[in-house]
Amino acid sequence: MSKLLFRPFGIVAGIAAGLIGKRLFQGLWRVVDDAKPPKPEERPAPIGKLALALAFEGALFRLVRGLAEHGSRHAFSRLTGAWPGERAAEAK
Repeated sequence: MSKLLFRPFGIVAGIAAGLIGKRLFQGLWRVVDDAKPPKPEERPAPIGKLALALAFEGALFRLVRGLAEHGSRHAFSRLTGAWPGERAAEAK
C-alpha cells in the first residue's frame, strides 16, 4: 500500500531531478567548453567531446536522480511512518 501512495512523491522527485540535472550539466559543460555540448545525432560531433559530454550527463543525471529518490522516500517515511520500498539487508 505504501508503494502505491508513494508513487506521486516519486513522480515529482523524478521531474525535479531531471530539471536539476539538466541545469547542473549545462553549468558543468560551460566550464569544459564555451560551445554547446555535442549531441549523438550531430554529424560533425568530435568523438572525444561527445564521449565526455555523454559521460558527464549520464553521471550527473544518475547522481541527482538517486539522491532525489532517496530524499523523497525519507520525506514520505517521515510523513507516513512507512518506508516505501526495500529495507537494507542485514549485515552478516
